[in-house]
Formats: sequence, C-alpha cells, structure tokens
Amino acid sequence: MDHLSLCPLVVLLLCLVILALSKIFKTVIQDQKKSTADIPPGSHGFPVVGETLQFMLSVNSGKGFYEFVRSRRIRYGSCFRTSLFGETHVFLSTTESARAVLNNESGMFTKRYIKSIAALVGDRSLLCASQHHHKILRSRFINLFSKKSTALMVRHFDELVVDALSGWEHRGTVVLLTDLLQITFKAMCKMLISLENEEELGSLQRDVGFVCEAMLAFPLNLPWTRFHKGIMARGRVMEVLEKIIRERRNETNSHNNNYREDFLQQLLAVDSDGSASSSDHSTKLTDAEIKDNILTMIIAGQDTTASALTWMVKYLGENQKVLNILIEEQTQLAKQASHKPFLELDDLTEMTYASKMVKESLRMASVVPWFPRLVLQDCEMEGYKINKGWNINIDARSIHLDPNVYSEPHKFNPSRFDVRT
Repeated sequence: MDHLSLCPLVVLLLCLVILALSKIFKTVIQDQKKSTADIPPGSHGFPVVGETLQFMLSVNSGKGFYEFVRSRRIRYGSCFRTSLFGETHVFLSTTESARAVLNNESGMFTKRYIKSIAALVGDRSLLCASQHHHKILRSRFINLFSKKSTALMVRHFDELVVDALSGWEHRGTVVLLTDLLQITFKAMCKMLISLENEEELGSLQRDVGFVCEAMLAFPLNLPWTRFHKGIMARGRVMEVLEKIIRERRNETNSHNNNYREDFLQQLLAVDSDGSASSSDHSTKLTDAEIKDNILTMIIAGQDTTASALTWMVKYLGENQKVLNILIEEQTQLAKQASHKPFLELDDLTEMTYASKMVKESLRMASVVPWFPRLVLQDCEMEGYKINKGWNINIDARSIHLDPNVYSEPHKFNPSRFDVRT
C-alpha cells in the first residue's frame, strides 16, 4: 500500500522533470538558432571530431576528397561551414569572395593549412608559417624564381623529358602518372639540391611518397597508421637533407671548386655572405627552415606538376583538333630551334597556343581544388559573419566550372583564353 500511495507523487515528479527539460531544450535550441542565424549554413557534425570522419571517408572513396565539398555546396550553397580536425572551416565559391580573400587588400587573411600537415612538412614550411614568418621566408626564396633559375629549370626538365621519351618507344605500356612523377621528382631534386644518384633518388622518393600519402590520412600517430609512416618518413628525409647541407658547407669551407647551381647553394651563399647587413643576419634562415621548405618544394613541384601533365595528356587525347594545332605550333618551333640541343627559356614565349592549352587544362582539372586561409579578424563574407580564427577555403574547382564565369565550362577549349589576360 505504501508503494501504491507513492505512485501519484512519482508521476507528478516525472511530469515536472519532463516539463523542465522541455523548457531547457527549447531555450537551448532558440539560443542556438539565434547564435547561428548570421553565420554560414552548414553542420558542425559530432562533438570534437565534427565532420572529420565524413571527410576521411570521402578521401578513401572512389570519388575522392573533393566530393565532401561538392555535396555540401549543393546542399547549402556557395558559402557553407563545416568542422574538420577540431576547427571551423568555411568554403566559398564565388569570384567576388575569391578576389577579396586572395588579393587580401584588407590584410584580414593569411595562408593556413590543416595542423596535421605541419607535422609532416614542418611548422617552418611556407605552408604553415605565420604571416610575418611567411614574408621573411618568401623574401629569402625569391631567387628560386629568378630568370637564371627558371632558365636552368627549363633546361633540366627538357633533358629529363627527352631522356624519358626515348625509353617509352620500346615499352609496351606506359603508366603516365608514374613516369611523370619520376621526371618531376628528378627535376625538383636537381634544381633544389643537385641530387642525381639513382639509388639515393629512389630512396628519397619513396619516403616523400609516404609523406604525401600521410597528408590526407587521419592524423593518428600510431605504429600501424599511414600518418605514423609519414612522420617516420619525414624524419628520414630530414636526415638526408641535413647530410647534404653539412657536406655542402664543408665543400664551401674547404674552397672546393665543385660549385653547384642549385637553390640550396644560393641559400647557403646568402647566409654566409659577410657583407650582409645586421638586419639580414637577424632573419638568417636556420637549417630547420631550409630543410622544411626544401621538402615542401619537392612535394609541391613533384605531385602537382605530374598530376597537371597527366590531365593535359588526357584532354589532348580526347580533343584531336586541339592536338593538331598544338603539334603544328611545336613543329614550327622545332624548325626554328633545330640548332639547339634543348629548349631555352625564350622558346617558351613562342608557345602561345601551348600556354592557352596549359591554362585550360589547369582550369578543368583544378589540381589544387581549394586555397586555404586563416581569418585574422572578424569579418563578413557573402552576408554572413566570419569569426576570427576560422579557416576560409576558396573553392577553386567550383569557380573554374561555373557557367556564369566560363561558357560551356565542361568543354576543353584553349581558345577561350584568346581575349583573357
């Protein structure tokens, strides 16, 4: 009887608890709606991990990691937010937003990549440096893009291509991307550190490959994970680069006449120049900065260039008319330069149609699908509030295939660049 007499009280208490909880949930939902009313639409996914798991699933799917962005752009529009690796990311896909962010006249943005990438390429890399540090590094690396350096790169690359093509003639099957990765890797190593030994190149390329694979792996540093393999490979790459730097300094100190025309030599020559001002010495690059950025340039120069070249061959194979025009231009150039063993920098200015073909291939392939930036102060984009500390990503692939920007965007047409600058 005592238990039965308590039943109405228990029911009453339960009703009061349910009523209180419903009011609490209603208040929370209203506050949440109010707090997110002026920020981009999207989802933060699960607590802590956000939508990282969905992103990683798309990386390992047949459609690739860009499918994660494409599906959300279709769902939410040209400006949406998500949460990846514990941080808020906003994706933008209009030309107006792209100009505002990439031109950065307001100074509100700086370059930024996912934190786990810093563990692989190094936190002193151009990809991961702070705004101030980035300016210092960029000023020291400007010689890489001088006319002299570019001319050497053209010659080295042409030599490697000619050598590779001579071998393709006698092979039954050529896996284009694999062979192009070999060519671009050798070209970058020759230009950056004058490394040409086949055995050393092979070992270094394997380790750089592990680092590249880890950049799109879940950042879990356990022995059986791809990320851990990438971290271990980075350590071996750093040891190789440290050895090369040490040997190069010893050659310089012993006045060895074996001068090398590469990027590393330029860096070491500038850093050891006794005529440099005190302000220059205050920004002298450390060996860690040199190693991190040489690794970064090898990765960027090898992977993106090889991918872009592979797409170009695909598009040319599908468009006979474009290929015929390109062959005619190259045939004329070959006649004019028949006395030269290899291409020179000035020859590239004569390749007007080839230049348009390259631009069109890069537009359609979008080898780098988006450009990440860090927001340095609260701002507004496309009518939405963007908070300081968030990541802004310019969806280049979407813009390149936007019919409002390019007519018939899915048609390969180099001549669309006839009137563009």
